[in-house]
Amino acid sequence: MAGLGQKLETRQSQGLVMTPQLQQAIKLLQLNNLELTAFVEAELERNPLLERDEREEAGGDEPREARVEATGSDELSFDTPAAAEAALDADKEALYSDSSSDMSGASGPASGGVDWSKAGGGGSFDGESYDAAANSAREKTLYEHLHDQLADLSLSPAERIIGAHLIDLAEDDGYLRADLDDTAEKLGCARGELEAVLARLQEFEPAGVMARDLQECLALQLTERDRLDPAMAALVDNLPLLAKHDYDGLKAACGVDGEDLDDMIAEVRALTPKPGLGFGEPGARAVEPDVFVRQRPDGGWAIELNTETLPRVLVNNRYAAEISGAARSSEEKAFITECAQNASWLVKSLDQRARTILKVASEIVRQQDAFFAKGVAWMRPLNLKTVAEAVEMHESTVSRVTSNKYVSTPRGLFELKYFFTSAIPAADGGEAFSAEAVRYRIKAMIDAETADDIMSDDKIVERLLADGVDIARRTVAKYREAMNIPSSVQRRRMLKRAG
Repeated sequence: MAGLGQKLETRQSQGLVMTPQLQQAIKLLQLNNLELTAFVEAELERNPLLERDEREEAGGDEPREARVEATGSDELSFDTPAAAEAALDADKEALYSDSSSDMSGASGPASGGVDWSKAGGGGSFDGESYDAAANSAREKTLYEHLHDQLADLSLSPAERIIGAHLIDLAEDDGYLRADLDDTAEKLGCARGELEAVLARLQEFEPAGVMARDLQECLALQLTERDRLDPAMAALVDNLPLLAKHDYDGLKAACGVDGEDLDDMIAEVRALTPKPGLGFGEPGARAVEPDVFVRQRPDGGWAIELNTETLPRVLVNNRYAAEISGAARSSEEKAFITECAQNASWLVKSLDQRARTILKVASEIVRQQDAFFAKGVAWMRPLNLKTVAEAVEMHESTVSRVTSNKYVSTPRGLFELKYFFTSAIPAADGGEAFSAEAVRYRIKAMIDAETADDIMSDDKIVERLLADGVDIARRTVAKYREAMNIPSSVQRRRMLKRAG
C-alpha cells in the first residue's frame, strides 16, 4: 500500500476575474438614462471626490452625434466633428484591472477635474451578466406590466413594434387617447393593421386597459366577465342617460324592468373606470429616449445621445490631493485611494457606456434605414450577431445595450431591441426577406381575395416563390394563424355567407 504524503506544486492558469469595476461597468450599460442618473446621484453622496459637472452646455464639448449619410441602403459614412469621431471609436482598453491601482487613474485637465466625455475608455463590457434589477425594490409600472404581456404574444416583429408604440402612447390611467389615423401614418401601416394589434392589447390585464374612452373601457371589463349581453351593451351605450339619472329612458333602451336595471347599474358601478391607476401614482412612468434619430435635409439620419438625461460628473483631483496629504493613518489613506479609484472608474465607465450605446444605435439605424424612411413593412432581417460583428463587440454587449434603451425617431419612440427581426431566405440566393415583410405580403394577398379566388397555404407558397421568397408551407400556416387569419376553407365559407 502506497504511503500518503504531501508535496508542493505550482500551477499557472487563466481565468476571468469579475473586478468590482467590471461589475460596475456592466451594471451601468444595462441601465437607461433615468436609472443611470439615480445611480450616479447615490455615488455623488457616497464618494467625496465626485462632483457634478455644472458647466454650461455651450462651454462643454460638442454633442456626441453621428451623421448617417443617405448614400445608399448598404452604405454608411460618418460626417462628424472630432468629438463625435472619438465617441464612435472602438475602445480596446480592458476593464480587467487590478483593484490595487494607484490614484493616477483620477488625473484630469488643468482645471482640476476629469470631464466624463473626455475620460479614457473603460473598455469591454463583455462578461457575466449583472442583474441590475435585482437590487431594485420599486413596484412594477403599468407600462412594464403591459410590455411584459406583449412579450408573451405571438406577433410578427412589425406587429410587436406597433404594439410597443401603442403601449407607450397610453396614459397613466390606462387609456389610449392618441389619434389612430395619425399613429398609423407615422408608423407607415394601415389603420386596420393598427386596430388589429390594439384589439390584442385590449385583452391584457388589467381588464379595460388600452380603451379609447370610458364606454369601451367598461365594455372590455364586462366582456372579460362574460357579462356583455345585449341589455348590458345598451346600458353602456347610453351612459349619458345614466349620468342624468334618466332611468325610464334606460329601461326603454335596455328593454328591462326596474329591478333588472338596478342590478345592471350596480354591476357597472362596481367596474374600474381608470384601470391603469392601480399600478401606482400617475406619473410613475419614467420612459425617456436614450438616443435621438433625426432626419437630415439631405435624407440622411443624425444619431445623437440624449445629453439632457445623461449625468455629467468630474473627479475633484485638487480636493483629492489636499485630503491625501492630510491623511495620517493607513485606514484614511486606504479610504482616499479607494474613493479616487471608484470615482475614476465611474467616469470611465460612463464614457464607455455612451460610446457603446451610440455605436450600436448607429449600426441599427444603418441596418434598418428602410424602416425609418418607409415604415414597419420595410424592416429588414436583423439579429444580435450581425450588429455585434459590425461594431466588433460581443453579442451579450449588444443585448445589454438594446434592452431597456429607447430611441426617439420620426416614427415614434421604440426600444432598441424591437429592431431585431428574423429572416426568410430568398429563392435565388439573394438578399433575405424579413419575416414581418413576408407576413405583410401574406396578409395583403388574403385581403385581396374574392369568393372565386380563395388561396390555400400551398397557393400562397407558390406566389411567394414566384416573387423570390423561399418559404415552407408550415411557415405560411404559422404566420397566418399568428395573424388570426382563418384557413382557406373557413375564409371561403365566410365569404359565401357574406355574399
